[in-house]
Amino acid sequence: MDMMETFRQTYLEESFEGLQIMEAGLLELPPGNPDSEKINEIFRAAHSIKGGSGTFGFSEIAGFTHVLETLLDEMRDFKRDVTQESIDVMLGAVDVLRDMLTKLQNHESIDEERASVVQGQLEDILGGKTTSAFSNQPAVSGNEPAPTGWVVKLLPEKNLLQTGNEPLRIFRELNTLGQLDVEADLQNLPNLAEFNPEELFISWTLTLRGMEVELDDVKEVFEWIDGDGAEIKIEPLTSVAENESLHNDTPLGQPRSVAATSSVAQDVTSETTNKSAKVELQKKAPQQDGSIRVNLSKIDQLVNLVGELVITQSMLSQFGEQAEQSPDSSEWVDKLKEGLTHLERHTRELQESVMNIRMLPVSFAFNRMPRIVHDVSQRLGKNIDLIMEGEGTELDKTMLEQLTDPLVHIVRNSIDHGIETPDERLKLGKPAKGRVKMAAFHQGGNILIQITDDGAGINLDKLKQKAIDKGIVDLDTNLSQDELVDLIFHPGFSTADVVSDVSGRGVGMDVVRRNIRGLGGSVEVQTERGKGSIFTIRLPLTLAILDGQLAAVGSQTYVFPLVSIVESIQVDKSLVKGIAGQAELYKLRDQYIPVVRLHKRFGVSDAKTDLSDGLLVVVEEGGRRSGVFVDDLLGQQQVVIKSLETNFMKISGVAGATILGDGKVALIIDIAEALTSHKLSAVEKKQPHLVSAA
Repeated sequence: MDMMETFRQTYLEESFEGLQIMEAGLLELPPGNPDSEKINEIFRAAHSIKGGSGTFGFSEIAGFTHVLETLLDEMRDFKRDVTQESIDVMLGAVDVLRDMLTKLQNHESIDEERASVVQGQLEDILGGKTTSAFSNQPAVSGNEPAPTGWVVKLLPEKNLLQTGNEPLRIFRELNTLGQLDVEADLQNLPNLAEFNPEELFISWTLTLRGMEVELDDVKEVFEWIDGDGAEIKIEPLTSVAENESLHNDTPLGQPRSVAATSSVAQDVTSETTNKSAKVELQKKAPQQDGSIRVNLSKIDQLVNLVGELVITQSMLSQFGEQAEQSPDSSEWVDKLKEGLTHLERHTRELQESVMNIRMLPVSFAFNRMPRIVHDVSQRLGKNIDLIMEGEGTELDKTMLEQLTDPLVHIVRNSIDHGIETPDERLKLGKPAKGRVKMAAFHQGGNILIQITDDGAGINLDKLKQKAIDKGIVDLDTNLSQDELVDLIFHPGFSTADVVSDVSGRGVGMDVVRRNIRGLGGSVEVQTERGKGSIFTIRLPLTLAILDGQLAAVGSQTYVFPLVSIVESIQVDKSLVKGIAGQAELYKLRDQYIPVVRLHKRFGVSDAKTDLSDGLLVVVEEGGRRSGVFVDDLLGQQQVVIKSLETNFMKISGVAGATILGDGKVALIIDIAEALTSHKLSAVEKKQPHLVSAA
C-alpha cells in the first residue's frame, strides 16, 4: 500500500506538471490554422494525464480528459480550426483538471457538477454549438419559474484572508444588488488553543432576494476568489424555496439559526447536484507533504561531500588513537587542528549544498502570470505584452510558495490601475499594447523581483485626496512623494473610481506588504506620472540560514542580518540631537538618522545607556537608514534561523531566533519591523493620521 501511494503521488505531481505545459501551450496558441507543434505538445500532456488516471481508478479524470483529448485530436488532424472560444474553454478545462487533481491529492470529493458544465461546453464545441467559457454555473432552464433571487454557498479556503480578500466587503457589495440575508456555519471553528486569527474557519449561505438581479452580476462579485481561495455555489432562489419551507418555518427574510442554515444547505446540495457527492463542511484531510525535483548534479555533489566528511572523520579518529600512544603530543595536536580545519570546510560546503537542494527557479512562481495576464486583460479589454526575465534565478522553495499571491496582486493592479485602454494609449502617443515586465536577479545578498509597467503611473494628487476623504491624513499634512506612494499599502485603501471584479475594494496591497515582510523582505514602489511604475520586492536568499553580526546588549546577544548593516561607529555625543523628547537623531556626515535604543525596545535592564559607552550600528532598510545602539559587537557567523512563531509566539521586531555555539538562544532582529515600530512610536503623538497611514 505504501508503494502504491508513492506511485499515486508521483502520478499527481507529473499531472500537475502536465497541466502547466497545457496551460502555457494554450496561452501561446494563435487562433486560426492549428499550430501542429503546439497542439501535439498539449495533446501529449493531456494523453499522459488520461493514461495514468486509469491505473489508480480516477475514472472521472479519464472521462473528462477523453472529451478534451478528442477536441485536440481533431485540431491535430486539421479537421477543426483553433478559435478564441475553444482556447478559453480548454483553459477552463485545465482549471477543472487542476481542481480535480488537488482534491484527489487531499483525499476530498471531486466537484462533478463543475466538471460536467465544462465538459458540456467541450461537447458543444465538438457538436458545432457556441458556448461561453465563463459560464461556470448551470443556466436556469426556460421551463423553470423566473428566479426571485439567488442562494450562494461560500466555502472559503482557510488562507482566504491572507490573500487580501475579506468576506465582509463581498457581503456589502452583494447587499447593493438586493436584499441580503447572511447565515454563518460555525461548525468548523476549532477550540481556542488551536485558533489562528489569520485563518478562516467559517462558511456562509447567502440569500440574495431581488427579481431584477442577474446571475452575471452575482458571479462578478465572486470572480476575484472563485476557484482561487474559495468554492462558490450559486443556485436560483426558486429551486430551494420548497426545501426552506420543509425544514424551517421562519418567514422569508428573517435570520435563521446556524443549525437550520446547515440543514438547508445540505438539502439544497442534494436537490441540485444529484450527480455529485454532497459538499462536506467538515475539516479537510491533512495535505500531503510536498516534494522537490532535484537536479542529479546536486545529488552527486551532496554524495561527494558526505564521502569527504567520512574521510575526515576517519582521519580524526586515527589521530585520536595515535595521540594516546605517543608521548609527544605536539605533533598530533597540529594534525588534529588540520583535521578540524578540513571538517569545518566540508561542513560549510555540505550546509550550502543541502540548502541548494531547496532552491528552485522563480519560474515556478512566474509561470502562473501568463494565465493571469490573459484572463484579466480580456476581462478589461486591454492588450498586454508580458515579458519575463531571470526565470532561472533560484529562491528557497518555501519562499516561492508564499510569493505567488503577492505577485498576482501586483500584476493584477498593474494591468487594472496602471495600463491604459488601447484608445487612451493611442491618444497619448503610446503603442496600443501595454507592457508588463517581470524580472528576477541577484543584488548583494538578496534576490530582487521587479514588476514594471509602462502605464499611467500613480496619480499622487488623487492618492492624497482619497486619503483625505477617508480620514487617513489631515488636509494640511505635508507628505513626501515616498510617503504618498506608501498610502497604497494602507488597509482598505483604493484609488479605483469603480469597483470591479478585478480591483477597487481596497484589499490586497496591505497583504502584499505584510506577506513580503513575513518572508524577511521588503517592497518598494517607484512611479512617474504618464511613464509607469516599478514594484521592487527584495528577499533574502533563504529563510533557513543567515549571515549575521552578533551584538551584545547587556547580558543578551542579538543577531543583525549582515546584509542590512552599512557600518558601525563610535558615538560623538555632540552630534546627537533630540526632537521634543520624542526621538533622538544622530548626524552622520550630512544626514540625520534616528537612533534606536535596543535595550528600550526589548526591555534589557542591565544594558549601557550612555551613547558614548557603546556603538551605533547603522542599518538600512527600504532606502532608510537608522542607528541601532548596542553595547558591543561580538563577531560574525552564519546562524540557523528557528521560527519563534512556530515554537513560542510572534514577537514584534524579531525575525526569529538561533542557538549559539555555547547553547544560548539569541534573537534575530527584524530590521524592517523594528525600525518601522520605532518610527511609529516616535511620531504617533504628533501626527496620528500619518502613523495610521504608514
